[in-house]
Amino acid sequence: MSDTSALPAVSREWHLVSRPVGWPKPEDFAFVEAELPQPGEGQVLVRNKYLSVDPYMRGRMSDAKSYVAPFELGKVMQGGAVGEVVASDVEGLAVGDHVLHFLGWREYAAVTAKNAVKVDPDAAPLSTYLGVLGMTGLTAYAGLLRTAAFKEGDTVFVSGAAGAVGGQVGQLAKLKGASRVIGSAGSAEKVKLLVDEYGFDAAFNYKDGPVSKQLRDAAPEGIDVYFDNVGGDHLEAAIGSLNEGGRIAVCGMISVYNNTEPAPGPRNLARLIQTRGRIEGFLVGDHYDLQPQFVQEVAPWVASGELKYRETVVEGIENNLEAFLGVLRGDNTGKMIVKL
Repeated sequence: MSDTSALPAVSREWHLVSRPVGWPKPEDFAFVEAELPQPGEGQVLVRNKYLSVDPYMRGRMSDAKSYVAPFELGKVMQGGAVGEVVASDVEGLAVGDHVLHFLGWREYAAVTAKNAVKVDPDAAPLSTYLGVLGMTGLTAYAGLLRTAAFKEGDTVFVSGAAGAVGGQVGQLAKLKGASRVIGSAGSAEKVKLLVDEYGFDAAFNYKDGPVSKQLRDAAPEGIDVYFDNVGGDHLEAAIGSLNEGGRIAVCGMISVYNNTEPAPGPRNLARLIQTRGRIEGFLVGDHYDLQPQFVQEVAPWVASGELKYRETVVEGIENNLEAFLGVLRGDNTGKMIVKL
């Protein structure tokens, strides 16, 4: 094993200490110092450089039965991370290599080699492997093309469109021949970004009035695809504007993540009978077979500037929790990243 004597004796990390009720509070978490992890057989020691915070992490803070195990109380949390290998005796991963893994919320991680994906910092900035070329990018790609079965000429509506996933969905739809792309966001600045930089045909601030009316005004001839990141009134509005044979891909429902009571469902589900529409939820973990195709197709668009992306970067692991809470508030434009 490589020499670790020059490394610090401790690694700072975030623990979940109580399960949040409603909005997470700072006292639900603890920022602690732990002994520097010592990699075991088949593991490498990674110094994390960028950490990801994502809305789905709110679900893991609950102990309700879900598609992924909850965070354990009193133990370090997890999430996407990119870092540099600082100790290794594993063939194929050398000191100085950079890897993508899922032991975030900490400075140093002992990562099992088979769970580490080598990434090239010369091909793209390291942070992009957590966003536009990473899990959020693949989420956009799989949800739009496979779950929503997008086809050329479709009119597409995306909620949370200035977020990491939503912004990429709209741009992918345009690059693949959508007739019209509409996005919703939570500020005038984000609306301007969607139209002026990301190339959406129309966008609106959902705080300016009823979503159903703003969507009808933006898409008077209806929509064929709705990519849902928000749920609530956005989902109801999309059902109301759905054309015959329309498809709704449910990626997330950030509007209800912190509710303490179940949110009522859309009141107009019966309209799916008339439109022969369908709603389908999906998880990116079911679509990793698309990863090579996704990178092959999307990386050149990122490199050429045809597909634009934004990152909101928060400095310092001590601010990891605030960055996460910022995602729930919608403070970010594009992918929220913590830089260590």
